[in-house]
Amino acid sequence: MDHEPTSMAGITRRHFFGRSALGLGGIALGAMLPGVSASSDPAQPQVSGGVLGAPHFAPKAKRIIYLFQSGGPAQQDLFDYKPKLNEMHGQQLPGSIRDGQRLTGMSANQASIPLAGSPFRFKRHGESGGWFSELLPYTAKIADDLCVVRSMYTEAINHDPAITFFQTGSQIAGRPSVGAWINYGLGSTNDNLPAFIVLVTKNKGGQPLYARLWGSGFLDSRHQGVQLRAGKEPVLYLTNPDGVCQSGRRAMLDAVNELNREQFERELDPEIESRIAQYEMAYRMQTSVPEVTDLGDEPDSTYELYGEDARQPGTFAANCLLARRLAEKDVRFIQLYHQGWDQHGSLLGGLTKQCKETDQASAALVTDLKQRGMLDDTLVIWGGEFGRTSYCQGKLTRDAFGRDHHPRCFSVWMAGGGVKPGFVFGNTDDYGYNIIDRDGKPLTALDADGHPDAVHVHDLNATIMHLMGIDHERLTHKHQGRRHRLTDVHGHVVRDLLV
Repeated sequence: MDHEPTSMAGITRRHFFGRSALGLGGIALGAMLPGVSASSDPAQPQVSGGVLGAPHFAPKAKRIIYLFQSGGPAQQDLFDYKPKLNEMHGQQLPGSIRDGQRLTGMSANQASIPLAGSPFRFKRHGESGGWFSELLPYTAKIADDLCVVRSMYTEAINHDPAITFFQTGSQIAGRPSVGAWINYGLGSTNDNLPAFIVLVTKNKGGQPLYARLWGSGFLDSRHQGVQLRAGKEPVLYLTNPDGVCQSGRRAMLDAVNELNREQFERELDPEIESRIAQYEMAYRMQTSVPEVTDLGDEPDSTYELYGEDARQPGTFAANCLLARRLAEKDVRFIQLYHQGWDQHGSLLGGLTKQCKETDQASAALVTDLKQRGMLDDTLVIWGGEFGRTSYCQGKLTRDAFGRDHHPRCFSVWMAGGGVKPGFVFGNTDDYGYNIIDRDGKPLTALDADGHPDAVHVHDLNATIMHLMGIDHERLTHKHQGRRHRLTDVHGHVVRDLLV
């Protein structure tokens, strides 16, 4: 289902009616164009900008909050309890378990590949009995709200291609991000805020993040994510400079828009219309952004829930709180990034610090949404670009060892938005090294492709889109002679995860 010809036809028709001065025809046309709501009911959110006009089917989720943990959290230290791995601590990884898997350049030349058990204690929690590490005491309290996927796998073994793959469906930079695809398909339900907003934890080291991770790629630029920053100016250059009043800004904008419309009449370039729309959105955001980012009206009970870090703008906790406020404003896709999960060494201290920064706020977000009656139609996702090895990188000591990158199996969790609560999907072997099927048979990457017990990156993205009411195979865009989609030519909806 290629929407590009429809979009270009719409531009041509608008041009024809505009030149013919057929005002009524233009109004009727506007009501028929994809993504434009003709509803006059003020109680109904006005959907705008979505090429589909309406979801393919009834969605379970209206919005997504994606808590991306950049660097690769160690699954066997957080969610995937492996007592045998602890028993085998210090022994060599069996060749039959590795099965010829390529290693990164950081551990491929190690003469010894010793297994490393987790130094952290695990316990079962909730009525569902899910296993959680002692590093996640707050997340453990919401065990019965979580859908934990232990059998995630990916094809990328290094950070940049791996995070690009997760966020865009391709290891090659330049494709549209998942948030951009959803914005492209469904549009916005709030005319005063972008449909896709990005929050990055400030002052965090680790693997670099790039704006292309929330970019629109070859889609229209209006679908890209808008980053809100901590501080007095959440969006760069949004405020009026000294000496420019609001009426002056409006007059300037009207003049610029008139010039842009004249250029559009000559060139019929859709990006000119996007530029006009973005100028207008920025003007409205001068009021809406300060309102939504001012946390001063939150009661003390909110900070008790999210933690005192939430009082510090730009922390992960503050961004989780801001994500809830944006969700209340019907922002459709809210992406949080938190760096620093790349524990090649000093895992004991590094992982403890990461969990202290994220555990309480992640759980608080789910709890807060649930208390407000919003969790049922808000999908929360937590996870990174791959997992960590069950063997030690470098010299093995109990207190200072690290783990290398591991794409063959890792864990993510989801909550709300139509996924099963208190549910664990998929299993890994006793070493936490390979996915196994329900009969205990290890799955190689080739075996796992399309297997019902394994969840590939494309499968996760297909499932996310399904929960938003989108058939991932039908939302496409033609670019350079080929029809593209988020899941490329792969992916299936993991229906076992759905309510």
